[in-house]
Amino acid sequence: MSLTKIPQVLLKSSSNHCSMPVIALGTAADTNKSSAQTTKVAVIEAIKLGYTHFDTASFYGSEEALGEAIAEALQLGLINSREELFITSKLWLTDNFPHLVLPALQKSLQRLKLEYLDLYLIHWPISVKPGDWETPYSEELITTFDLKGVWTAMEECQKLGLAKSIGVSNFTCKKLEDLLSFATIPPSVNQVEMNPAWHQKKLREFCEAKGIIITAFSPLGAKGASWGTNEVMDSEILKEIAQAHGRTVAQVSLRWLYEQGVTIAAKSYHKERMKQNLEIFDWSLTRDDHEKINQIKQIRTNNGPVVFFDNLWDGET
Repeated sequence: MSLTKIPQVLLKSSSNHCSMPVIALGTAADTNKSSAQTTKVAVIEAIKLGYTHFDTASFYGSEEALGEAIAEALQLGLINSREELFITSKLWLTDNFPHLVLPALQKSLQRLKLEYLDLYLIHWPISVKPGDWETPYSEELITTFDLKGVWTAMEECQKLGLAKSIGVSNFTCKKLEDLLSFATIPPSVNQVEMNPAWHQKKLREFCEAKGIIITAFSPLGAKGASWGTNEVMDSEILKEIAQAHGRTVAQVSLRWLYEQGVTIAAKSYHKERMKQNLEIFDWSLTRDDHEKINQIKQIRTNNGPVVFFDNLWDGET
């Protein structure tokens, strides 16, 4: 059992002042869907290593396996209660309608065999006609996204105690501004693509000023995924910094994110890499390291689940 103590951040607009562990094990699957058994085994292994935060979504198809792993971890005595874990899930585009938010959350809870989520996020700021369509979605499937109506329903989920905190994912500064103009419960978190090859500086500054925590997905560039990039893992700059510290490129990237004040969802089902991903809290990068990382070419790789999604970024980072 690892003794790694994972730092936590306070989610300001959560009920009961929830604290969120700064690193989560991601469970997103790409085209080669991870089997349920693989996910379950990985989650149990992660709990043994000290992970307490798990990131899933209805779209990932991993909620059921995660739920089974939690039940088994309790049975094995790896954790004493569900309260020791922090579970994040997300509302998918085909449920992104005011009247479908609560039923979608209830389905997620059913699959996870849980009574509540610690964090529930709007996955993307887009609505797609309900149905089992193939992604990327074509333009004719896109319909009006009622942000105010959907967010009111998200707030209701928190008031009902089905989600301890609520937030968003893939929201730009402009979309967050729209949301904050009417929200009675501000979003606790904005989960977005961020890594040394996609710094998100403007968005980071905006969220920091508004008290919104950023969670970085694809913190290593999602190398190997259909939409991923090798810019992070194959970066000569990061390799040089890693060598100087006696660390891996992945550890340098995760440490850099941690030093930017953001939280992280890192996906690896490989036991040694899961362990290494937690070994980022007892050392630091130098000012010189940061200056070098600032020189890395910037590229956003995840353009989303819609054919024409690029138009929706409003030219923002």
